[in-house]
Amino acid sequence: MFVHQGRKRTSRHNLQIASLLSFVAGMVNVAGFLAAATLTTNVTGHFAFFVDEIFKLNFWKGLIYFLYIFFFFLGSFFSSFLVELLSRKNENHLYILPVSIESLILFLIAVFGDSLIPCNTKLIACSLLFAMGLQNSLVTRISSAAVRTTHLTGLFTDLGIELSQLFFYREALKEKLLFSIKLRLTIISFFFAGGVTGGVLYSKIGLTALLPAALLLIFGIIYDNVKLKLRLIRRKYRN
Repeated sequence: MFVHQGRKRTSRHNLQIASLLSFVAGMVNVAGFLAAATLTTNVTGHFAFFVDEIFKLNFWKGLIYFLYIFFFFLGSFFSSFLVELLSRKNENHLYILPVSIESLILFLIAVFGDSLIPCNTKLIACSLLFAMGLQNSLVTRISSAAVRTTHLTGLFTDLGIELSQLFFYREALKEKLLFSIKLRLTIISFFFAGGVTGGVLYSKIGLTALLPAALLLIFGIIYDNVKLKLRLIRRKYRN
């Protein structure tokens, strides 16, 4: 799921990582919005608000939206920096640190977030945007840009294009096209399911709803490590 890159990566690996991370992003999207009353998985809307506030000469409010954009960017930069650094040591484990950091952020917000809501929702938003920047950068790198999980605008655009192409592509190319459609529908479906889950849990337990998202990421790390170790053991005994 996380380990395989380049030619070693298969369609199944992309489906697995798309399912897990889009579900997590869906939970963060809804729970974060309900807690902080702002978008916490993408920055498209924040950029529009930033420009609007600058034109109104509300520079303090504009700065807040700029910080939201910056923290998403910072998460993306930091994730890519870690991946490049770790890839020079052990490519099999380059994903562990970024995913662990994301999981830690979600865990801390789950534990302490409700106490921050009355006085500092901006810190919640910045933290979650940083985490989603981490995630988006990592999955983009691992999947060679085939999977993006934190927002749906581009996905619906690509889905519309690919569905229209089904009417014109020859049979030889349709299999690849159909998988791409399946991948995008998987991301959209799990993002929606994560959003519903996050909303329901938030209504019951507040930002503690993000705890399952953090645990899912840890599960993904453990799952990949166990599979990698089993594969290395089988290879050792074959030799």
